Amino acid sequence: MTLPLLPTSLVGSYAQPDWLIDRERLAGRFPPRVRARELWRVAPEFLDQAQDDATVLAIRDQERAGLDIITDGEMRRESYSNRFATALEGVDIDNPGTALDRSGHPNPVPRVTGKIRRKHPVEVRDVKFLRANTDRVIKITVPGPFTMSQQAQNDFYKDELEMVLDYAAAVNAEIKDLFAAGADIVQIDEPYMQARAEKARQIGLKGLNAALDGVKGTTAVHICFGYAAVIHVRPEGYLFLPEFANSPIQQVSIETAQSGLDCKVLETLPGKTIILGVLDLSDMTIEHPETVAARIRRALPYVPADKIVVAPDCGLKYLPREVAYGKMKAMVEGAKIVRAELAK
Repeated sequence: MTLPLLPTSLVGSYAQPDWLIDRERLAGRFPPRVRARELWRVAPEFLDQAQDDATVLAIRDQERAGLDIITDGEMRRESYSNRFATALEGVDIDNPGTALDRSGHPNPVPRVTGKIRRKHPVEVRDVKFLRANTDRVIKITVPGPFTMSQQAQNDFYKDELEMVLDYAAAVNAEIKDLFAAGADIVQIDEPYMQARAEKARQIGLKGLNAALDGVKGTTAVHICFGYAAVIHVRPEGYLFLPEFANSPIQQVSIETAQSGLDCKVLETLPGKTIILGVLDLSDMTIEHPETVAARIRRALPYVPADKIVVAPDCGLKYLPREVAYGKMKAMVEGAKIVRAELAK
């Protein structure tokens, strides 16, 4: 499938309907690391069907807004990471541990009590359902090995790198199955590489590279400053970004809108496609397309236009649905403005 110049895409999540999940309870807590089944409004025997229906709505909203690359909106997830992380062998989810979130607050997390292994594919049905319901390019997301290791209490491994590499082996097997099931792009979410940059340099990058070993297909990594609804203060720049230059990852997803990031840092990632975050998710005002266009133009001195994918800063999970849709639409229109300028 051929993509236009400056194709548009979500980072992963879209706003879940109020009839599916208790959005007020979701927003009133830190993102769940263990299962949080109490958030779902639908009875367990109807939940799969309801999540499928919500996924179709998310796909149609993306298509209607004009996005070029479609995700499943992560409608089946309580958070971006917990669905995969709690499906692995070696974690005790019935007796959770505690770990500090990137905000510094303690949060219940999976407790690692044995060797981490993938028991079965976790998201293969998700990508098959997505592929069956759109004819556009599709992307699916998986949590990264380093981030999952930081969102767990380690009661088993003496060597933290060994734990990260076992998480990486699980992610690697999942990614290969996702491509086999029809995914065009697989994105690995690694926000903790920014939150804990020094440790990411020591062991996180090794985990990411191991997760990509032998993978054939377009891969991306998402690194951010955290959900705007949860983490309100943005640093001036990334603590961990140039390190991806020598990684086999092909695309790097960053946020620039809320942070007003100096896009000159993108020069440190030659040859990589940049998934450029251009929607400020801390502001419930829907951007004017020209505002989006101006944010895209800021990157053009440092990244060729054919190496830019236009996206929100982060997931749209915590936005009201009408705001999420409006921002998506503005993003598509802003990309069209710059695309037309470049065609002259």
